[in-house]
Amino acid sequence: MDVIDVIKAKRDGHELTDEQIAFAIRSYTEEQMGDDQCAALLMAIFLNGMSRRETVTWTNAMIGSGTRMDFSGLGGPTADKHSTGGVGDKISLPLGPLVAAFGVRVPMLSGRGLGHTGGTLDKLESIAGFNVNVDSERLRAILTDVGVAIAAAGSDLAPADKRIYALRDVTGTVDSVPLIASSIMSKKIAAGADSLVLDVKVGSGAFMKDLEQAKILARTMVDLGNDAGVETSAVLTDMSTPLGRTIGNALEIEETREILAGGGPEDVVTLTVEFAERMLAAAGKTDVDVRAALQDGRAMDRWRRMVSAQGGDPDATLPTARHQHDILAEEDGYLGTLDALALGVASWRLGAGRARKEDAVQMGAGVRLHKTLGEQVRKGDPIATLYTDEESRFEPALDSALPGIVITQEQPSAREVVLATVEKQN
Repeated sequence: MDVIDVIKAKRDGHELTDEQIAFAIRSYTEEQMGDDQCAALLMAIFLNGMSRRETVTWTNAMIGSGTRMDFSGLGGPTADKHSTGGVGDKISLPLGPLVAAFGVRVPMLSGRGLGHTGGTLDKLESIAGFNVNVDSERLRAILTDVGVAIAAAGSDLAPADKRIYALRDVTGTVDSVPLIASSIMSKKIAAGADSLVLDVKVGSGAFMKDLEQAKILARTMVDLGNDAGVETSAVLTDMSTPLGRTIGNALEIEETREILAGGGPEDVVTLTVEFAERMLAAAGKTDVDVRAALQDGRAMDRWRRMVSAQGGDPDATLPTARHQHDILAEEDGYLGTLDALALGVASWRLGAGRARKEDAVQMGAGVRLHKTLGEQVRKGDPIATLYTDEESRFEPALDSALPGIVITQEQPSAREVVLATVEKQN
């Protein structure tokens, strides 16, 4: 088989055979296909799309490029959740311990932040001593004892995707539903959980801006998961405004603790409960009171045990930034716009995020919201506080944040956090 023939076939709008796809993925993973040739193939896919069969085969080939984790010996069902990324999205942090409190094992292999989107691993590393690099043997031990672990994915998990994703990023081929879906699902299927719930973010602060396109992506991913034997469903959630009242690493850990103590912002609690109920239902546990486990300390106990098991101090004082700056309301009214992208970029510019994967982050940097969308404000009220270790970062952060904060004289309609759901097809 010849690489050029595979490129030409997709360029001319033909469906690739299973053999052609397996050959292409294997050739690129083993560095027998050059970046230029793979880029040409990706652009042909970007322009001509892939059928469901092609997408399934592409996904399976990327899974097959590495190892698939097996948690069958843990003595109970396993469940996972994946978010397509947003601003202030700390759902995974309280969710894992909450689900584990009901006897379901939760192996969460998470990522780092890039650009305006925060990363779960960066947030956890703001806890003194917390180790996200856990080998498979230690991971199994933590899951057996505690029931939940949140760690970095190993390099042997769908390694083809790592190479292909990096190439997509620099060739303008990121925005392709089959390539997005196969990238996400190859890693999540290889991660080995029995069931998976997908949080597909929609809105200005999300990768997917349009609800209808997000539904297509969600359906593609749900079908991929179920075709691979992983019970999968998706919830499409609003990301036009930040989740909760904090954006940034240590700030979001602080809010996570509030949620696990029975408090916290209602939008975060609502989604945490929604995903927990779905994960538990997939594991056969339907007659459970999820909110009660947040109120009575069971979820907090699992959180503390997980943090300790991964080397962290659950009672450690969290890092704080050296400087802060308040954004005040300039008139009376209602907070009519609180744009997720504007505030996410502001947090990134303050030092909470990174432009390149190798960049360091400031653990105490970020944004705390004192008012949320729709709330009434008076002139002079603090709307948000910006935090950073370097005062020079305030100006560019404000350049991003201020246009995204708009006061109106009419109160906006109530926000719907859950926009749609996509279930397994019978």
